[in-house]
Amino acid sequence: MILTNLLKQKSKLVIGLMSGTSLDGVDAVLIRLSGSGLSTKYEQLSFITLPYSKVEIEALLKLAKGNIGGSEELLKMNVFIGKKFTKAALKVCKMASVAPEEIDFIGSSGHTFYHLPDEVEYLGEKIVGTFQLGEPSFLNEAFNCPVVSDFRVRDMASGGQGAPLVPYTEYLLYRSESKTVALQNIGGIGNITIIPKSCTQEEVIAFDTGPGNMVLDSLVRFYSNNKLSFDKNGEIASSGMLNIDLLERQLDDDYLRRPIPKSTGREKYNKEYVSKIISFAKNNNIPKEDVIFTLTYFTAKTIEIGLSNNCKKAPDILIIGGGGSHNLTLIKCIRSLLPNIEVVTNEDLGLNSDSKEAVAFAVLANETIHGNCNNLVSVTGASHPVIMGKISF
Repeated sequence: MILTNLLKQKSKLVIGLMSGTSLDGVDAVLIRLSGSGLSTKYEQLSFITLPYSKVEIEALLKLAKGNIGGSEELLKMNVFIGKKFTKAALKVCKMASVAPEEIDFIGSSGHTFYHLPDEVEYLGEKIVGTFQLGEPSFLNEAFNCPVVSDFRVRDMASGGQGAPLVPYTEYLLYRSESKTVALQNIGGIGNITIIPKSCTQEEVIAFDTGPGNMVLDSLVRFYSNNKLSFDKNGEIASSGMLNIDLLERQLDDDYLRRPIPKSTGREKYNKEYVSKIISFAKNNNIPKEDVIFTLTYFTAKTIEIGLSNNCKKAPDILIIGGGGSHNLTLIKCIRSLLPNIEVVTNEDLGLNSDSKEAVAFAVLANETIHGNCNNLVSVTGASHPVIMGKISF
């Protein structure tokens, strides 16, 4: 009955929640949404990021290693993330002067602690999977509305990689009849969506390009003795020079050469990955500024490689979103490597780079509520379209 009533409404107040690999915090967006599928329209009413403390980040990183943490710790983290998401959702409502009981439904990404897209053997079975925490019942209790969560597992059950998911929403919101549009998100991991002009869902290409802010942020924390958490505006990188030896070392990466569909995460670009960069730099007397610039340039290079290897015709426009869109040095590097493509940020288009993924989970939840398949098989590699997301009340 609740879902039937929702479907009758011309517009809905929806909260989207996102916590990504960059560990900035929980992004919460409140939107007024109408329609579904290609008729989807939205207006952003408010947006906040509820940051993680240093202690919280340490706990998240520790558990995300995948080889530590028993059932008790998993339980505690599931509750902690659920409560953190609820606080963020309440805060974004307060900012817009919207009462919790006015919210129609919520889309929650949860926080990914382990992503296993490549088969491993376990107890005689071949296993792929993905693991998100963030108990939605706390959102149900605070808002008394449906919550859609745990999106990725349904795609993986049908043979997909469970990522990336945002490209489906980008297809709905950015598709053009006259231009081939590419959207590059630079969060902890970089991911790109290529939407050919006048295309169908089956023609959309999307994949993770490689490391985004995750490696850069770790390097900045190391070289600043944890006084800084990221390279604001790319200022540190702007004072460095390109080290060819370090760049070539980073480009010798099997992930960059892998065919699509593909996705990656902290399982590959982790503490050990960063430690090897630091050791190489130390052994070769590479200044920290040069390390930061070279890895910034490398991040831009992964985008160029991704386009070159997987896009038959260069896009007309590349729209940069995510936290990396604020790194002016990174944007400059991307433009230098892609001189024949118009490179802009979401802000250049009057949109918000930081809220984009939270909006995506609100839109994905809307598709779930409407019973629409919301994965792109051309992107995730699933054997067929499925309706992702579990609805709790």
